[in-house]
Amino acid sequence: MAKARVAVLISGSGTNMAALLYAAKHPDCPYEIVLVASNNPEAEGLKLAHGEGIATFARAHKGVDRDAFDAIMLRQIQEAGATHVALAGYMRILSDAFVEQWEGRMLNIHPSLLPKYTGLHTHQRALDAGDTVAGCSVHLVTPELDAGPVLGQTEVTIRPDDTADTLAERVKMAEHQLYPRILSAYVSRDRDPEWLLAQVRERAMAQPEADEVSSHGMPCFGIIGGKKFAYVSVDHHGDGKTALLVKISGAEEQAMLIDSDEDRYYRPAYFGDGWIGIRLDLGDTDWDHIADWLAKSWRAVAPKKLTKLMDVAGKF
Repeated sequence: MAKARVAVLISGSGTNMAALLYAAKHPDCPYEIVLVASNNPEAEGLKLAHGEGIATFARAHKGVDRDAFDAIMLRQIQEAGATHVALAGYMRILSDAFVEQWEGRMLNIHPSLLPKYTGLHTHQRALDAGDTVAGCSVHLVTPELDAGPVLGQTEVTIRPDDTADTLAERVKMAEHQLYPRILSAYVSRDRDPEWLLAQVRERAMAQPEADEVSSHGMPCFGIIGGKKFAYVSVDHHGDGKTALLVKISGAEEQAMLIDSDEDRYYRPAYFGDGWIGIRLDLGDTDWDHIADWLAKSWRAVAPKKLTKLMDVAGKF
């Protein structure tokens, strides 16, 4: 199975980058580091990455417009073939355009238990507040600073004699443990059958009068008391695929889809020309597209009374 390709952005010593890099050396790690880039050409982390044979890039941001600078970084990341971006002490606020480009594929580690203490000086703020625990969080990056969905956290006990510096040392140790684990889990989910099924279930059950049963040894979605409009195939008959099976118009559409992308589309065994298999485990599934397929397939089998009600509702 192909590994996720991660670009890491740093500004300084790159200790979290190093934690990610050395975790990636394990044969079972689901990601590889393909680029370490920095807005600081003197960043120590660049030397470490170069010494480990990782491609590096550095460009000072001073005097460069934010959007223009982010475009430079984006080009380097794309040329490296990255599928994900990991921020690891990257001390630049990213442009909205850059963040949107990597929506759902860019992670950051922050030294607090979010949503507490976004921004800087997190350890001193925890001490000043009289907290008994501090910690770190890995979250998805969104345009609002440190506000993306939290993917994982580790708590660190605050000792009575702690200073901001002593607390920071222990939180950093926790970060080094947390970030590789969360990144590994996150990049793996696009190929995890249970997660993929959950994504299909959410969208299939959003259709009117839908229910889920098991049929042909597969999770199956249909109209309550009526026809089926989708199946999820997980290694069915040992084919090694996780795929969505949906209704189509017939053999001509089936052939056209397979010709357009034979890695993604296939003719599902035992289902005939009226169905198409869509691979979900390639790591780049467009879930809006899958929702459209499910809605189209539901409409193909739904009673006219349901489709008429939807059409009428759609006019208002």
